[in-house]
Amino acid sequence: MSPPKSYRYIFGPVLSRRLGRSLGLDIMPFKTCTYDCVYCEQGRTTLKTSERKNYVPVEALVQEMKDFLETHPAQDFITVSASGEPTLHTGIGQIIDAIKALSSIPVAVITNGSLLWDAKVRAALQHADLVLPSLDAGNAALFEKIDRPAPSISFDQMVDGLIVFRESFINTIWLEVMLINGVNTAEEQLREIAAIARRIRPDRIQLNTIARPPAQSSAKAVPFKQLHAFAKLFEPRAEVIAPFHSGDEQPDSEADELSVLNMIKRRPCPPREIAAALGIHPLELTKLLQHLVDRGLIEEIPHADGVYYSAAGL
Repeated sequence: MSPPKSYRYIFGPVLSRRLGRSLGLDIMPFKTCTYDCVYCEQGRTTLKTSERKNYVPVEALVQEMKDFLETHPAQDFITVSASGEPTLHTGIGQIIDAIKALSSIPVAVITNGSLLWDAKVRAALQHADLVLPSLDAGNAALFEKIDRPAPSISFDQMVDGLIVFRESFINTIWLEVMLINGVNTAEEQLREIAAIARRIRPDRIQLNTIARPPAQSSAKAVPFKQLHAFAKLFEPRAEVIAPFHSGDEQPDSEADELSVLNMIKRRPCPPREIAAALGIHPLELTKLLQHLVDRGLIEEIPHADGVYYSAAGL
């Protein structure tokens, strides 16, 4: 039997807490983003920019998707995302249309929403079935503190973009609110976010919190019971994204798990080193590492330059 084909831009499928069985398409270079969020599970942004361009060849992305779907047609969603911000790619609309031509599987786009003020970005997303933007703050000061945007992106611009996008987008919007314990969880702060969410009018409001090691170690998760209490402050009442449990959002490949374990039992390694050595996509690796941590097979080791992973008991 020939080994599984390696893909550069496709990751998964993974079992997602929000999207079920989801096949990911990463359309941006690693950590190229409009934000440098304190809670980002992929670490610090290495290129913070608001410049839109053709970062990755559209033809290569589409060809990989075509090849994969020929042998793996059953997915709940195809998710256009990035280990950065996907709407920075000027070809995102072309990519969505190409996927729709290849398959009847619904297309979701995960975005921080920072570029929705741009009419070209809004037009590019019109054929997506589901768009999942984020709103982490109800005022400019908190926006700067949590999301640390590129200099050209303002809070008011971001909010206006979300509101205008809702007016033109006829399909589904799920607005994610990422809560960080003690940072944006005061009642007044939550009411400010809820007031803006009402203006955006998403189909769902989803409260989430940190589930994996964040870019900034001081960013802490909100207890699950508190999330449910906070949900009542939103109108309509927000949904709470279920906490991560072993078995959720896990990758399909046992071979990848074994490769990771064999590598880190020799010495602790950071995620980027593991991904590069084993050819595992960074987004897929994040979920795989958390799955192994939850099962007690590996341990997180805090380090000055980020989190390292080691085999448990070493």
